[in-house]
Amino acid sequence: MEIKSTNIAKPTTFIWNGKEVTTGIYKVPTNDAIFLGKSDVKGDEVTDRKHHGGEFKACYIFSEVHYIHWKFLYPDLDWDWGMFGENLTVSDMDETEIYIGDIYKVGEALVQVTQPREPCFKFGYKFGSQELIKQFIDHGFSGTYIRILEEGHVKRGDVFTLVERPENSLTTAQLFNLLFAKNKNPKLIELAINNDALPQRKRDKLKSFLI
Repeated sequence: MEIKSTNIAKPTTFIWNGKEVTTGIYKVPTNDAIFLGKSDVKGDEVTDRKHHGGEFKACYIFSEVHYIHWKFLYPDLDWDWGMFGENLTVSDMDETEIYIGDIYKVGEALVQVTQPREPCFKFGYKFGSQELIKQFIDHGFSGTYIRILEEGHVKRGDVFTLVERPENSLTTAQLFNLLFAKNKNPKLIELAINNDALPQRKRDKLKSFLI
């Protein structure tokens, strides 16, 4: 996986159900290296700290490969890298081959795959349709958040090199599908709740389905 674009956002405000909402989803490419910090990307807008940023969502990555699918569905949008709110657009990322807990070296940083992106109304608003949320879930390729084990700068052209893979884990795609499945696979739940690359709150929620 190679970084094709580094993307950051300034705060953008819109009205939703009569209330003012500020978001950092409107990311745009930058020609500069960006600094991956423990809780966020330096200089990037993270407004909703409850659902974005922090240890397990410090940076979001998404594959350029998936852009083809979405450009076909939404051809009239003003397309550029960062469209999905990702800090890093990368080449050849396949969520069916990336495991929760994978550790990669990229640029100066050491990072760990933590959890897939779960779409919200802000995502739908940006694309002009709340139908996007169901489409995104059904498509099954969510991108992934990463935890920053060692802070550092990354830039376009840097390559993700796998350093360590956990022995018992599930792929990002498997976890994404598990989160939205009506009938949840207990074996996958067991793999998830025993993986400390996932935040405890999410593990506890999944564990409740075993009771």
